[in-house]
Amino acid sequence: MGLNGLELIKDGWFHERGVLWPGQAMSIQVKNVLDHHKSDFQDVLVFESENYGNVLVLDGVIQVTERDEFAYQEMIAHVPLFSHPNPKRVLVIGGGDGGVLREIAKHDSVEEIIICEIDKDVIDVSKKFLPTLAKGFDDPRVQVKIMDGAKFMDENQGSFDVIITDSSDPVGPASVLFETPFYDGMFRALKPGGIVCTQGECMWLHLDLISPLIKSIAQNFFSVQFAYTCIPTYPSGQIGLILATKESGKCDKPLRIVSAETQKNLKYYTPEMHSASFVLPAFARRAIFSDEL
Repeated sequence: MGLNGLELIKDGWFHERGVLWPGQAMSIQVKNVLDHHKSDFQDVLVFESENYGNVLVLDGVIQVTERDEFAYQEMIAHVPLFSHPNPKRVLVIGGGDGGVLREIAKHDSVEEIIICEIDKDVIDVSKKFLPTLAKGFDDPRVQVKIMDGAKFMDENQGSFDVIITDSSDPVGPASVLFETPFYDGMFRALKPGGIVCTQGECMWLHLDLISPLIKSIAQNFFSVQFAYTCIPTYPSGQIGLILATKESGKCDKPLRIVSAETQKNLKYYTPEMHSASFVLPAFARRAIFSDEL
């Protein structure tokens, strides 16, 4: 079990401190604690903040805030989906808040959305306290599996056009999601031409995790790329996305363009932002892809 979220509230402020971002912290002013309990897997805290709406914290780490969640949810969903010519079956690993489901549901071509969330408590608190995200569960195409995503993929090989892993950081129950065997499992669960997109940590903090992982999984996948999105309440205000394709294709240019009607309901994603998110600063390109600049 990770940190006790309630113990990180001091003098009316929640202070996010963790082993993956030593020497720095993120603080959010707390208005009211809405829920705190231990699930079978992790410490769960939900609080109402002064400026960021309701906030979900797992094992002491901020997962989502109502104010800035769209910057992450839209990019982790729409970048892989618009990189696929015709996605029909989509699998989500994690993502129990429902935000990724909400975004996937904006794609009319998608016929089936399966989510594997190991901790039912995350779904329950999100439906109660994060309704603008959890409305993703209301789409009739969604099927919920309360189980280990790796086991589900092993039982459904060659089944999915897109797999999205919306995980917490590589500590506690999510640690296996950042290891090569999990990516091998995603590769086997993809159809030919399929795409995986996973939470890829922060280029300012975690190059020592990102670089070897990308080099390792590149042995199986046709292409492996790194993109990022900017979001104030994640460590250093930025989080990466690892995108990999099976047998063909790349993800840095959208193959389909968002409709005008859908674009009106998006706050972060645009076709231009899609391509721009893959443009990395020199230090990150050197570290992740060994580019000579």
